[in-house]
Amino acid sequence: MRKQKINIVTLGCSKNVVDSEYLMNQLSVGGWEVVHDSNDPSAKVVVINTCGFIGDAKEESIDTILRFCQAKEEGIIDRVYVMGCLSQRYKNELESEIPNVDGYYGVTDLVDIVSELNVSYRPELENRRLITTPEHYAYLKISEGCNWGCSYCAIPGIRGKHQSRKFEDIVDEVKSLAAQGVKELLVIAQDTTYYGFDLYGERRIAELLAELEKIDGIEWIRLHYAYPTNFPNDLLTVMANSSKICHYIDIPFQHISNNVLTKMRRGISKEETLELIDNMRKSVPNIAIRTTLLVGHPGETEQDFNELVEFVKAVKFDRLGVFTYSEEEGTYAANNFPDEIPEEVKQQRMEEIMTIQSAISEEKNLARVGKTFRVIVDRQEGEYWVGRTEFDSPEVDQEVLFVATNSHSVGIGSFVDVTINRAEEYDLYGTL
Repeated sequence: MRKQKINIVTLGCSKNVVDSEYLMNQLSVGGWEVVHDSNDPSAKVVVINTCGFIGDAKEESIDTILRFCQAKEEGIIDRVYVMGCLSQRYKNELESEIPNVDGYYGVTDLVDIVSELNVSYRPELENRRLITTPEHYAYLKISEGCNWGCSYCAIPGIRGKHQSRKFEDIVDEVKSLAAQGVKELLVIAQDTTYYGFDLYGERRIAELLAELEKIDGIEWIRLHYAYPTNFPNDLLTVMANSSKICHYIDIPFQHISNNVLTKMRRGISKEETLELIDNMRKSVPNIAIRTTLLVGHPGETEQDFNELVEFVKAVKFDRLGVFTYSEEEGTYAANNFPDEIPEEVKQQRMEEIMTIQSAISEEKNLARVGKTFRVIVDRQEGEYWVGRTEFDSPEVDQEVLFVATNSHSVGIGSFVDVTINRAEEYDLYGTL
């Protein structure tokens, strides 16, 4: 008999990607033919893994649900299921307003949705998944939830308190990923640096990374979503002495004004932030620091914003993203501060920061011209091969484009040395 085909549609962040991959493996072993983010009309059952974090993401999730429900009404597909953050956060409202969905499931309902699809959940497969990224890199989620309670963030209300995965389970999963051909690990969590505290009474992120780099086949390990408060300095020591842990860290600082940091409930001061950045650069001299900033938080004055501008100019982050404040019901900020900053002011502030960062990025890239970097190859586009240095993460950071002749041995997932001969704000061009 031909297998039934099911389409798993993933929206939102990389943590959702991992959740979808666990579901896909359970269903595949259970007898389904699984496709991901597909337009295949023969996939008559669709599961939408939603994001419910901020306004734009919620809108995208709802639009996607409505689109597939319309396809169901037209007889193109048979069943639509919804899972993930939006479903966790607004299940009752969604059931009332979009009743054409066959079932709503939250972020911890994997067993239930597998059962709904007539598959027996297999606990022995908990550390196994079908990766949807290119086969040479994969996300590695090491914990769930968050304890910090930042004023603007809805995540603790959606995904609960911080829960670390067991050390041995993570190692087991990475060995499986390496056996599948994964060479680069992108370590993720709501706060990766808090890893282990709930299970072992101490932060064990440095120890975990040191263990993961021993696994054959893994070449690069990249750390995302660190949290600056009480940052574990032993992590920098491990990073500095490792040939596999990328000299790269994604650490959202959000702001620098003490007034705003206090309102955000970040648990760190301007002075402590600057000291941490200085320590990072001294401990790992060539480290690339990616950060995220939030503008327009209630109470952010022009003086606070100007302080943030001077911070960006002075620190010169290697990678930087900016979000505008979005009031989210149930958060501390929504309950305690009126959202009084006009949207156009928020947008202006975001654009000003990104204009400054563009010039910084161009300056840093021009300094790379003439230098040679090890690059992992992600794909081919026309005449160019496209890859990344250890200082760049997929999807969010810049890329290296280079041309290879037939005499060169280049393939997706391979490592090559590229000499940079041209630079733009967010791209590098070079030759093998």
